[in-house]
Amino acid sequence: MADSFNIYLDESCHLENDSINVMMLGAIWCPQDKAREISIRVRDIQKQHGFADTFEIKWTKVSPAKEAFYRAVLDYFLDDDDLRFRGVVIPDKSKLDHDRFGQSHNDWYYKMCFTLLEPIIVPKKQYSIYLDIKDTRSEQKRKKLEEVLRSANYDGTGNIIRRVQQIRSHESELMQLADLIMGIVTYANRGLDSSPAKLSMVSRLKQRTGFSLTRSTWLREPKLNLLVWESSKS
Repeated sequence: MADSFNIYLDESCHLENDSINVMMLGAIWCPQDKAREISIRVRDIQKQHGFADTFEIKWTKVSPAKEAFYRAVLDYFLDDDDLRFRGVVIPDKSKLDHDRFGQSHNDWYYKMCFTLLEPIIVPKKQYSIYLDIKDTRSEQKRKKLEEVLRSANYDGTGNIIRRVQQIRSHESELMQLADLIMGIVTYANRGLDSSPAKLSMVSRLKQRTGFSLTRSTWLREPKLNLLVWESSKS
């Protein structure tokens, strides 16, 4: 069993008033010593489908012309035992009542980050957590998340959470995989159907996992672990 892991954390529609009700946090993780091997394998798939190894995998780029490539990447994720994904889906942000719980949206956001990561982190193992740089507040969020995780895990010396670091998604195939899986799950939860290629990706993930993608899985589901979160108000 590996003792050191890399976790790649991404987020979608996390702002309080962005006019999109469905929010998602997602994390893909693997043994630290497998990260380079996985990145090389993803680049090999890109080359096999006629893309440069610098091509950035993004859910927004899924189209009929690229569907076979994206399906191959998804199948690779599902077939590689070293790769795992956990996601927390908030179906409707409009139901949040922060005043009732004496918290800000930012306070709640970090609670959701902890909810996402807590089942992944095992005491006596070590984790490097990588965040996708989104905006000028990314460094502030990085520091706060590091503080929350180390405090919650009684890890003041950093023996468990070794680092929380910002990276750019185009520099990391694993972060790009996280974006792809999140895009599929979010698309399913938003009930969208305007893109046949994206619907095909949703169907593929449903077919191969047997999950609806709109309901929670078992807490310890090892491959594609989902929590569809509901506020107490609902």
